[in-house]
Amino acid sequence: MSTRERYKQGELVKKNAKFSRVRAIIESAFYGNNVHEVKSVAEAYELAKRQPGVIETDLPILHTSDLGLPVGAKQLVYNHGRVLGRTASARHFVDDPDEDAASLTSSLYEDIYAGHDQQYLKATVLVGLDPSFTLKAHLMLPEDQAFNLLSYVLNFRFFDEKAAEMYQKSRAYDEGDLYFYFDPNVTDPDYPDGLAVFDAPHNCAAVFGLRYFGELKKGTLTLAWALAHRHGYAACHGGEQAFHFADREDKVFAFYGLSGSGKSTLTHADHGGKYDITVLHDDAFIISREDGSSVALEPAYFDKTHDYPAGHHETKYYTTVMNCAVTLDEAGRKVLVTEDLRNDNGRVIKSRYTSANRVDVEENPITALFWIMKDNSLPPVLKVADPVLATTLGLTLATKRTSAENLPEGFDMNTLVIEPFADPFRAYPVGGDYDDFKELFTKRGAECYVLNTDAFCGKNIPKELTLEIIERLVDGCDEWRDFGSFAGVSYMPLADYSVELASAEYKQRLRARMQDRLNWLNGYN
Repeated sequence: MSTRERYKQGELVKKNAKFSRVRAIIESAFYGNNVHEVKSVAEAYELAKRQPGVIETDLPILHTSDLGLPVGAKQLVYNHGRVLGRTASARHFVDDPDEDAASLTSSLYEDIYAGHDQQYLKATVLVGLDPSFTLKAHLMLPEDQAFNLLSYVLNFRFFDEKAAEMYQKSRAYDEGDLYFYFDPNVTDPDYPDGLAVFDAPHNCAAVFGLRYFGELKKGTLTLAWALAHRHGYAACHGGEQAFHFADREDKVFAFYGLSGSGKSTLTHADHGGKYDITVLHDDAFIISREDGSSVALEPAYFDKTHDYPAGHHETKYYTTVMNCAVTLDEAGRKVLVTEDLRNDNGRVIKSRYTSANRVDVEENPITALFWIMKDNSLPPVLKVADPVLATTLGLTLATKRTSAENLPEGFDMNTLVIEPFADPFRAYPVGGDYDDFKELFTKRGAECYVLNTDAFCGKNIPKELTLEIIERLVDGCDEWRDFGSFAGVSYMPLADYSVELASAEYKQRLRARMQDRLNWLNGYN
């Protein structure tokens, strides 16, 4: 089986590299007499439905049998307070040399003890949906967080009998299971805005004072991506779509971007039925550096409800909904107001059945990687031939923040920021990702493209144009011209997006944005 939950007595020694003080503190809490293990998704649903403040709508959940839910289960809604996104400032890594590991450990002692008089729930899921890569992850949280637990077991794969059969046949990694302790009810006095302690080398984390489900999802993925990186995979925060052909080689495209960049739109695009398409996932997967194949890490989707107005066909596949308004329709039924009326960043766990063409593993090797940026100095698409430059542009991926993040008050959402490889959840030095992705370009021969989904020289770039670009690449009818004096870089000439590359004004804008990247690299620690 993949990761290890049990150890022989002789292995339980202090010098065992599989254990650490942080892991010992976190894992021990899971065995307390105040912890109840949830044995099924159906049980998790009943607990969530009874949690104070949860709204049971009159909207049915589809595929209840396949999801392990009770027959007749309805979409559930839970709304909470002011913080509606991930809080990056709360994250602390005990193996970071700039952190005070002893102080973080001391906080763990007190914060876990502070919740000792609560009743807790725990559950086990799989992260990674193929025998080549799957990990067992254990979650523990207070019983008044049953809604978050249900969302968790629906987002990942609940460890039931069928999952156990696959897990028994999976590739073994000499790593301990993942353990995630989550308690929004305990606030550390030294970290009033929340505390998230990660010990990624030992596959464990604990979060305090934060309610947002995204902390659970991305926290678990942080640990899984780190483990995958240690075992020959490139960790991918993005989406992957494959185009299959009977008369030529298949094409596998991976799209990397933050929430709101367009990666989900590109990943799920059906292109009018012109192609035989499969979708791996739109947010979390890994690519083998050995053979270029890919594995999805989770079956479901954690999407913005704002993207799907009431009546949209995607809303049929909702399960748990968070921070979203509810009202009564003309028949008196409780229904969703899916646009962000109540607050920004309404979210939903949407089942895998929203994608008729979903796969859990893509055996075909990766064909091309797309860095999705929001940088108005770049044309709608660039092709980058040089592997070093291709990787460096991924390293200096320029984009904008979104409402999925809990940002400081007054933060300008139009500010361009650099997020290496569109992954703010990395638990190891960024040089690891640089080497991993460079290997995909050199060893695997993957192509590199840069997509700008914002605006170019003052003209917005609609999603329809970006989708047209993808189709040109799939069909092999793409035309390229040299991008000024950049060796190995070319652009696709597109109507209404032409610019005089030699003009002083454009050169100044492009130079300024490239200087921003250079400044970031020179200042990066």
